[in-house]
Amino acid sequence: MQYPFFNSHTQQFAILTNFVAIMKKIELEIIALSHSITQAHSYAVVLGEPNSMRRLPIVIGGFEAQAIAVALENMNPSRPLTHDLLKNFMNAFGVELQEVIINDIQEGVFYSKLVCFTEHDTIEIDSRTSDALALAVRFGCPIYTYENILETAGILTEEGATPSKSKPAEISNEEKKSNKNDLKSLSIEELNNLLTEVLEQEDYIKAIAIRDELNQRK
Repeated sequence: MQYPFFNSHTQQFAILTNFVAIMKKIELEIIALSHSITQAHSYAVVLGEPNSMRRLPIVIGGFEAQAIAVALENMNPSRPLTHDLLKNFMNAFGVELQEVIINDIQEGVFYSKLVCFTEHDTIEIDSRTSDALALAVRFGCPIYTYENILETAGILTEEGATPSKSKPAEISNEEKKSNKNDLKSLSIEELNNLLTEVLEQEDYIKAIAIRDELNQRK
């Protein structure tokens, strides 16, 4: 004997369970920042799921890459960058960034939203993902995405790799190695002069490499 009513509800429950699993928020961490292999003059920010081998690489522009790198490396620009200004503006008016959600991907383009709250309200604001990440590292807020986005655009690293486990993000080793090879031939005085020059040009990614080289020689 068949029980259509029972089967119907069972199917509905299965569909609902699957939907809840897909829409469950998955927290991500910024693992690394490096030059994009696929697009010239662009960078790739790599997000990772804690205690997992899954990674979500996102191509971003050079300006946003510098904005993220400055915050990750705790550098203090001579004048506020655009994302620093926005954070100061939000703080001045009592707006806090609660979380960033990478909520969609269409034709390879990621879409995100900022979940902000004030004393009286919670507001969701659409944002470019690169801008959302630059703000997230400044506010120290969590970054989330959904299972379907990880399945669509995520990659699985090799089993021998070390899973992400709340380690600080960094500029990629390849990026640092390339910069270090150019800097090792310079004297400390030349490095300090170059550091001043690149800071004036607001080339903060190169400034990070110079700072690291100076620190190693101390």
